[in-house]
Amino acid sequence: MTTLPVLDFSQFTDPDKHDAFLAQLRHAARDVGFFYLINHGVDSALQDAVQAEARKFFALPDAQKQQVAMIHSPHFRGYNRAASELTRGQPDWREQFDIGAERPALELTENSPRWRRLQGPNLWPSAQPTLRPTLLAWQDAMTAMALTLLRAFAEALHLPADAFDNLYGEQPNEHIKLIHYPGQQETQSAQGVGAHKDSGFLSFLLQDAQKGLQVEVAPDRWIDAAPLPGSFVVNIGELLELATNGYLRATVHRVVSPPAGAERLSIAFFLGAQLDAVVPVYALPDALAQEASGPESDPQNPLLRDVGWNYLKGRLRSHPDVAERYYRDVLRERSEQFIV
Repeated sequence: MTTLPVLDFSQFTDPDKHDAFLAQLRHAARDVGFFYLINHGVDSALQDAVQAEARKFFALPDAQKQQVAMIHSPHFRGYNRAASELTRGQPDWREQFDIGAERPALELTENSPRWRRLQGPNLWPSAQPTLRPTLLAWQDAMTAMALTLLRAFAEALHLPADAFDNLYGEQPNEHIKLIHYPGQQETQSAQGVGAHKDSGFLSFLLQDAQKGLQVEVAPDRWIDAAPLPGSFVVNIGELLELATNGYLRATVHRVVSPPAGAERLSIAFFLGAQLDAVVPVYALPDALAQEASGPESDPQNPLLRDVGWNYLKGRLRSHPDVAERYYRDVLRERSEQFIV
């Protein structure tokens, strides 16, 4: 394999091509865990507007970006300078801005699970009032498209089309990340993002023209997920691997920094289950179940079926400064799971 499969989402609603699309989806998700999705239905003008807003944001003076720095948010929302986020304990050379679903913070009691702190309002830069409506409109469009794709996954696995619906309910865990990778000299670290798997269910990446994303299709064998105009790069997260007992594959990937004099802009959308959901193992048909070898789990980063705890674990490991400020009690109580 030298490139990712390309799937045409318009075929899902075409009676003549529906079954063939489901077979392609199943095999791409199982054999690779990554694919390009074209004809996905998300408005191209909205895509262009999101990219334009992202460029405007990263062009703001640092002082204005620091006003919405993530250290001010117990919900892990906001801006991080390059090298602020860690992957496997090493700094990622990218600056980024994270938002989630625009919901009020949940009330907490002494006995509330600490992952309830993850829900809360986003931080928005006052210097760029157009950022909020644009990103929230894109979030709505991406959620609708992603949930439709998830129903396609259910059909591809010969499950009822609504099999995954209870995991999402009325409040799916929506997460957008605007990402800017500065160019790096040859003598600097090339870790745009270190090798990792995504922790949720489905991830979607809107790329610009600069390559950098790489997928590990076999041990120590990496291929470029080069930009394909009009597409999203889609990949499977660990919770979907858990839900299918390892039939579907969450694949390791990384981003290599662009060379000096270049830069890279990408925008990621992550669809996760409701924070209070617990991921079951779905009963696949015998022919598929026999090919499920169980999910892989890194003993240094155990998988958790409790969605809220699994998501919080990832956030605490990636953002130790926010963890130290708002989650000392969690680090103390669950250090064996939540400390790198």
